[in-house]
Amino acid sequence: MTRGENVRGSGPERQCTASVLMIRPATFYSNPETLGTNAFQHAVSAPRADTLAAAQAEFDAAASALADAGIEVVIAEADPAADTPDALFPNNWFSTHADGRVALYPMATPSRRRERRLPLLQSIAAQRGLDLRGVVDLSPLEAQECYLEGTGSLILDRPHRLAYASRSPRTHEVAVEKFCEAFGYRSVLFDAHDESGRPIYHTNVIMAVGTELAVLASSLVAPGAGLRRVFDALESSGKVLLDLSPEQIGEFAGNVLFLEGAAGPVVAISRRALASLSRAQRLLLEQHARPVVCAVETIEHLGGGGIRCMLAELFLPDA
Repeated sequence: MTRGENVRGSGPERQCTASVLMIRPATFYSNPETLGTNAFQHAVSAPRADTLAAAQAEFDAAASALADAGIEVVIAEADPAADTPDALFPNNWFSTHADGRVALYPMATPSRRRERRLPLLQSIAAQRGLDLRGVVDLSPLEAQECYLEGTGSLILDRPHRLAYASRSPRTHEVAVEKFCEAFGYRSVLFDAHDESGRPIYHTNVIMAVGTELAVLASSLVAPGAGLRRVFDALESSGKVLLDLSPEQIGEFAGNVLFLEGAAGPVVAISRRALASLSRAQRLLLEQHARPVVCAVETIEHLGGGGIRCMLAELFLPDA
């Protein structure tokens, strides 16, 4: 993939990239600051050294699997002095865009705010000959308790300029609209709840959008105007829908990322997520992308996020 093809004004932007950033954890445990809003996260009493070792092993294996599929995996180390147990989920604090801009996002908790490292992104761009020409910093919205946690909160259909977002304590409508205004997207806002009635904390645990295929747990989306907006946007953008059950969402089947591998489209998906799919669902998925399977059970259980959360897409053009 030639990154320069995606510069604004030079043709349609690609939906999928062949390059991602992963942050190798320096510490890992179930973050008490995020437990209250993340129903997928579990607290355990295991020694932190053990959970870190398990998470690092899962991280390394996932990075290798993606690299073997032809994905350019840029690995950076988390800051060991920052005490950021969720640092291995970098997609929440920044996103990159084909016009050379980076967005920095307002995070709901102090530990997650410490993850933001603009100098790291600038260093990666300089080392790899990428054009980082501007920064849209939405983090001042934190002072208003207005949050938007990156491509956890936002599911971006980049060619069609659609930003899907499920409202939650970590995804505020005002912040969504400010992102859309800055980057030229149209918001597709809706509400979604788990089976106990709790808001889905991040949109990307129930939804993903590839070039042709979209994944969604439509039964968790509140019926009414929001659900109609989602279906209308998916239809107008020509997406085939793979609909998931609430039980499959509990296995992180919605937390996937479509990428451009060396031999064509791939989808990063966790082992338990793939195992939860029916034969028909798996066949539909494989018609559109080859699964790259990552065993990240420790990270899913303690962190409440899966393989998609671990991957920050790199869309910056060549300098």
